[in-house]
Amino acid sequence: MKSHRQELWFETPTRRAFLNITPQVAAAIRASGVREGLCLVNAMHISASVFINDDESGLHADYERWLEKLAPEKPHSAYDHNRTGEDNADAHLKRQLMGREVVVAITGGELDFGPWEQIFYGEFDGRRKKRVLVKIIGE
Repeated sequence: MKSHRQELWFETPTRRAFLNITPQVAAAIRASGVREGLCLVNAMHISASVFINDDESGLHADYERWLEKLAPEKPHSAYDHNRTGEDNADAHLKRQLMGREVVVAITGGELDFGPWEQIFYGEFDGRRKKRVLVKIIGE
C-alpha cells in the first residue's frame, strides 16, 4: 500500500472565504500515484473547515448568511471565548458547523465524486496562513 502526505497552504485577504480546492487535491492524488484508495482532506486549524458541496455562488452566499445567523461575528462580547483577548469565537463555531474534514474515494486515479461535488476550504478567521492536510492511501 502507498501513502502520500501533502500540505496545502492558504492565506485569504478577508476574514471569511470559500475556496474550491478540488484542483489542488486532484494534483496531490496524481503525485501520489495511487489509483485505488482513499483521500483524507482536513483543515489543520480550529477556525477553518473542509467540506464538499456544489461550486455555486448563490449557495456560497446562502452559507455566509446561514452561518452568520447561527454564529454571528458581533458583538464580540457575546462570547466567553473572546474574553481571552481574541475576537474569533464565531469562527470556531462556524468550523464546528461546516466540519473539519472529508474523505473521498479514489477510483482509477481520480476523485470519485457524485454529481456537482467539489472540495472546499472554508475560512472563518482569515488574513493569516493556514494549512490543509491531504493524506492519500491506497494502491
